[in-house]
Amino acid sequence: MLKQLLSLLAAILFTTGCSAAAQDTPAGEVVLKVGDQKGGAKALLTAAGLLNDFPYKIEWSTFTSGPPLLEAASAGAIDIGGVGNTPPIFAAAANAKIAAVGASKGDVEADAILVPENSPLKSAADLKGRNIAVAKGSSAHGQVLLTLRANGLSTKDVTLNFLQPSDAYGAFTQGKVDAWAIWDPYTAQAQQETKARVLTTGEGRANGYGFQVAGRKALDDKGKNPALKEYLVRYYKAQKWADTHREEWAKAWAAETGLKYEVALAAVNRNGDLPVKIDDTLIRSEQELADAFTEDKTLPGKVDFAKFVDTRFQGDLA
Repeated sequence: MLKQLLSLLAAILFTTGCSAAAQDTPAGEVVLKVGDQKGGAKALLTAAGLLNDFPYKIEWSTFTSGPPLLEAASAGAIDIGGVGNTPPIFAAAANAKIAAVGASKGDVEADAILVPENSPLKSAADLKGRNIAVAKGSSAHGQVLLTLRANGLSTKDVTLNFLQPSDAYGAFTQGKVDAWAIWDPYTAQAQQETKARVLTTGEGRANGYGFQVAGRKALDDKGKNPALKEYLVRYYKAQKWADTHREEWAKAWAAETGLKYEVALAAVNRNGDLPVKIDDTLIRSEQELADAFTEDKTLPGKVDFAKFVDTRFQGDLA
């Protein structure tokens, strides 16, 4: 009987091992599935001339904001995509199968809370009791939280209307909300097209980090790891290119997205994300943001951000 059990166990282990190995995509069959947002990676890489000779096939998917992009990454529907500083925290709280594999840091002037031109609101403290449109779990959500905390308020002192950018734009222009927390290029678009006024920005509060986040399924696929590395190296090269070729980048961005050139240029001129190392300082800053959401009772429990970081590509990105 023992001999039979051992034989059965060996067979199970052999089958399991074969299944795990079968998940590795053969090198010649790798298709990198990339999640993108408006004015994101595809336009950037194209403008920098770093996409034409990419050695792997890419399938692009467009998302309205970071949270749905990370849901897709966790489910294995995409392999990698770029998001702001807050979506990985919400994904971690949901125990998503993702990890931050690359990071950048930029100016937070464009992370704004906007009000209509004739709004009576004059300062962030005036938001108490007001309706704010924001994409749930987005970087703008984080900025709202930090702005309220800096003014002795919490999210319980306002009404958050969780809307994706296109819906929020409509609600804002129709006067259905008092304020809109948003990022570029939407900030620039609202300023130029509706004369929206900036009530406050993320300066002095938001950390300005953005992340390339991969799904665990893709990270566990040894066949896809070279494609992930190549993509990350090129993406961050493109960021550096854009920082010194802003007009060219704005023209390409406008052409790719249908934005007005003036909107794209305004957004480009006040951003300029540049790659940074995923280090203890970054992790500590993200942990502080996560703890703020926990203290606000927006998230049900403590999030350990460090568990959702993977530094295997850091040497290549240096």
